[in-house]
Amino acid sequence: MDHRGDVPVTDVGAAALSRVTDLVTERGASAQLVVLHRGEVVLDRTWGVPPEVPFLLFSAGKPFIAVLTHRLAAAGALHLDDPIARHWPEFAAHGKDGITVRQVLQHRSGLPWARSLVRDALACPSWERSTRALAAARPHHAPGAAPAYHVISYGFLLGEVLQRATGEPLRELMRRELIEPLGLHHTHLGTPRHQWRHRVPLRGAAGPRQLLFNRRLLREAVVPAATMAGPARDLARFYQAVLEGDVLPPAATAELLTPSSEGETDRYFGRSVRWSQGFQLGGPDDDPTRIRALGRRTSPRTFGHNGSNACLAWADPDRDLVLAYVTNRLHPSGEASEHFCDLSDAVVAACS
Repeated sequence: MDHRGDVPVTDVGAAALSRVTDLVTERGASAQLVVLHRGEVVLDRTWGVPPEVPFLLFSAGKPFIAVLTHRLAAAGALHLDDPIARHWPEFAAHGKDGITVRQVLQHRSGLPWARSLVRDALACPSWERSTRALAAARPHHAPGAAPAYHVISYGFLLGEVLQRATGEPLRELMRRELIEPLGLHHTHLGTPRHQWRHRVPLRGAAGPRQLLFNRRLLREAVVPAATMAGPARDLARFYQAVLEGDVLPPAATAELLTPSSEGETDRYFGRSVRWSQGFQLGGPDDDPTRIRALGRRTSPRTFGHNGSNACLAWADPDRDLVLAYVTNRLHPSGEASEHFCDLSDAVVAACS
């Protein structure tokens, strides 16, 4: 089943984007792909599912909690340089009293996990267990010293601060501040029970990640770093809104996209990553070891995020270009990274 979007295609033309669609078709996964150029739809196509069906976004959903944090900071509910313990006193244990909200946004808190990545993953369906573990944890390295990707801890650290600063549940904050204002009608933080039958099961090489994330207990849980779910159309709309300044005041948008890591080795990946204060950043450079989740040809101001080698979204302000690509295929990291790079480069080439 191959659904084509019902939105007009602009003058970029289908021929110029044929390489893009071929790459997705060759991968053989259920997928949705949306490309926006200058605010107009140039490609809206799905493979194997209708266009409104939500996909699990994995870490491609992290920018939602990051943008929500910046939005609430701009509204005065908190400050990015607040120590987390100002809002969450128990967190101060074991020398964590100086760790700030901003350091989490930059993946520099020293807490890429609470106990271990495996134990954090097993605990993540429970908000209480996960936040208690982070409050009791010791930093794994000096806060602020270096980036180390926060795979799961990112969402719980930011989410607990936002809940305590506002007194509201995170799911409600996300709905009121982002999902409803942007018209993201099929996007959810944790799959609602009535939507379970519409889920897209994960496929690929069988393993713990596939087994864990196909479980209803986890898919329905509020795990801000991993269980945002939505279709490519909603994801593209979110990025276009950030690009156009519809989500944050100009100063807050500039802060969100300011680089926080240039050429440093990320202690989780063992390779360099260009981080901002909530996104991965793109751009060509001479560093052959840098992780290029957003492709090789995007501009340095490109911001986005990939998700567990299954999903990818980014916006390139210099080209006024947005890509949202979601799939249900789990592949080894190297193979998926090349696929994402090739796809991103093909989109840039078609729309340049």
